[in-house]
Amino acid sequence: MRSNVTESVEKRRERTESFDVRTIHPNVRFGTASDRYAGWIGQIYSPDYQERVSSRRRKLGGKSYEERTVPVESVHQFFEHFDVLEIDYTFYRPLRDPDGEATSNFFTLNRYAEHAPPSSRFLLKAPQTYFARKLRRRSNGKPTYEENPDFLNLDAYVAGFHQPAQEILGDRLSGIIFEQEYQRVSDSPSASENVEELDAFFAGLPGGVQPHLEIRSPHLLDDAYFGWLEDRGLGFVFSHWTWLPPIRKQWRMCGERFTASNGEVVVRLLTPLDMPYAKAYAKTHPFDKPVPEISASKQARNMVMDTTALVFQAEARGNVVNVVTNNRAWGNAPALAREIARRILDEEERRSGPA
Repeated sequence: MRSNVTESVEKRRERTESFDVRTIHPNVRFGTASDRYAGWIGQIYSPDYQERVSSRRRKLGGKSYEERTVPVESVHQFFEHFDVLEIDYTFYRPLRDPDGEATSNFFTLNRYAEHAPPSSRFLLKAPQTYFARKLRRRSNGKPTYEENPDFLNLDAYVAGFHQPAQEILGDRLSGIIFEQEYQRVSDSPSASENVEELDAFFAGLPGGVQPHLEIRSPHLLDDAYFGWLEDRGLGFVFSHWTWLPPIRKQWRMCGERFTASNGEVVVRLLTPLDMPYAKAYAKTHPFDKPVPEISASKQARNMVMDTTALVFQAEARGNVVNVVTNNRAWGNAPALAREIARRILDEEERRSGPA
C-alpha cells in the first residue's frame, strides 16, 4: 500500500478541479485507457500541442470520424495528472513477431519509456493473438471470426510480448491485462473447462509482473473461477462494459474479495452498459467533454458510486485500486476521473466528520 496522503482535502479538491487526480487517496491510482487524445488539450495537455496534432480518418459503424492525436512525448504531461497509464494498442499486435523482429509497437512503447518519468506506472494489454479464442477478420467486407492457432501459446506469448515488455519498462510495468472476447454460451466451453484451459497457461507464466484477467462472458464467471483466481493470485478486472453486469454485482459475484497476489486491483470503466462500442463511440467523439446523455444518466451515477465504494473496500483490506477511465464511458476520460475523485473526497470528509 502507498504512503498515507497528508495533503488536506481542500488542497486535493483544488488539484482535482485542474484534472490533477494524483494521490487523491492512498488506496487509489487514477489512469486512462490510452492517452493521446487532442480533445484533452486544455485539460491534460498544454495549448502548445495544438500545433502538433496529427489526424487520420477512421470508419466505424458505417460512419467516418477524424481521430486527432498529440505526439507520444506528451506522456510526460499525462503523468502530471495521473498515476498510471493503460496502453491498449498492444492488444492488436505483439512487441516482437514470430521471427523475433521488433514490431512497430515495440518502437512505440520504447518512445513511451523514454518520455515517461521514472515514477510512472503502466498497465499493458496482452495481445489478443495469445488470449482470444477467435480472431476477428474481414471477408468480402464483412466481419468473420476464425479459430486462433496461438490461443494460450505460452512460449509465443513470453517471447513476443512478456519479455520485451519487461525489458522496455522494467519496474514501471505494474501489470498486464488479459482481455478475452465476449462469447455466447453456445460458442464457449463450460466455466470449469475454461478454468482448466487457462490454468496451464497461467501456471507457466513468468513472475515479476501481476496478471489481471478480464473475461467478458458472464456465464464463465462462477464461484470456481473466482476461487481459481484467488488460488493463482490472479487479479479480477472489474469492468464496466457493454455486456457485463454492473460493478456492484461483480463485487458480489466474486465473493467480495480481491484476488491479485500483489494487492492491486484494476477497474476499467469502458462503455455504458447495454451500449455497443460503435454507438458509444459515435455519441462521445471527439472526447473533449462529458456527454450529458451518458454522464448524467442513472447508470453513470451508479458506475461512479460503485467505483467509489470499491476504493473504500480496498482501503479496509489494504489493497490499491487502479481506476482506468475511458472516453466512451462518459464523453471525456479526465472528467470521469475527476468526478470519481470528487466522490472519494466527499466520502472521506463524511467519514472523518464529527460523530
